[in-house]
Amino acid sequence: MAEKKILIVDFDIKSLESLAELFENHNIQIVKARDGAAAYEKFQSEKPDLVILEAMLPKLHGFDLTQKIVKESKGSVPVIIVTGVYKGHQYRNEAMRNFGASGYFEKPLDTKKLLNDVLSRIQDESDVEEEIPELPDLPEAKSVIEGLAERLKKKPPSDKKE
Repeated sequence: MAEKKILIVDFDIKSLESLAELFENHNIQIVKARDGAAAYEKFQSEKPDLVILEAMLPKLHGFDLTQKIVKESKGSVPVIIVTGVYKGHQYRNEAMRNFGASGYFEKPLDTKKLLNDVLSRIQDESDVEEEIPELPDLPEAKSVIEGLAERLKKKPPSDKKE
């Protein structure tokens, strides 16, 4: 995978560092910010491929930051919200429908799910070198029907009494 860039935003330094550590073995450049305003500046200057942010941020709320990023990037930069505060499907729905978040994870995080989600979102199609196997030629429908009809003729009647 060509090097990608992720902006990670969290007011809690411990959470910020643990999120960054998730991606250290994946050829991903990490840009960090600790508040919404600084994150928005870094988004504009660094042009990340994806943003992971805590919903509760000082200076610019995470939901508002999400909306600004989605609007400015015309939806091309996925924003994944992680939160320990806004728990429940109503917040998830609001974040995704009204603010444009691509993903929503509650703390404590399932780090494996988050990692897989992020990697699937930033992987280029050109990075996938999966060969599609060639399918064998399928028989004509008429020959399949004739074959089934022959089998039915040869099948002995069942012993069931109705």
